[in-house]
Amino acid sequence: MTDCLFCKIVNGTIPARKVFEDEQAIAFHDINPQAPVHVLIAPREHFSSLTHMGALAAHKDLLGHLVQVAIQIAATEKLTHGYRAVINTGPDGGQTVDHLHLHLLGGRAMGWPPG
Repeated sequence: MTDCLFCKIVNGTIPARKVFEDEQAIAFHDINPQAPVHVLIAPREHFSSLTHMGALAAHKDLLGHLVQVAIQIAATEKLTHGYRAVINTGPDGGQTVDHLHLHLLGGRAMGWPPG
């Protein structure tokens, strides 16, 4: 999608502080961090939400890959006391960019309930 912020980051039109990229995914620091470590992990392919991706059963391995990337980045960032991995879906779920992405948050204790 040409007007999607994250698609522009994926294709290099908009710069980002990348921490990971491969043929399936890209990860970069959030510009409005909510924790000392706040990385966004997005598939290169555009899916508007988790619901959109989930409707396409052929992409279930990609979701697993995003989680594996989160685990790898958490280790690199030395989040040994824990971290939170979140996927916001839809307006009531707090999704503000219509491109599926996983938030990796760490470096401080996370409260519960979130939100």
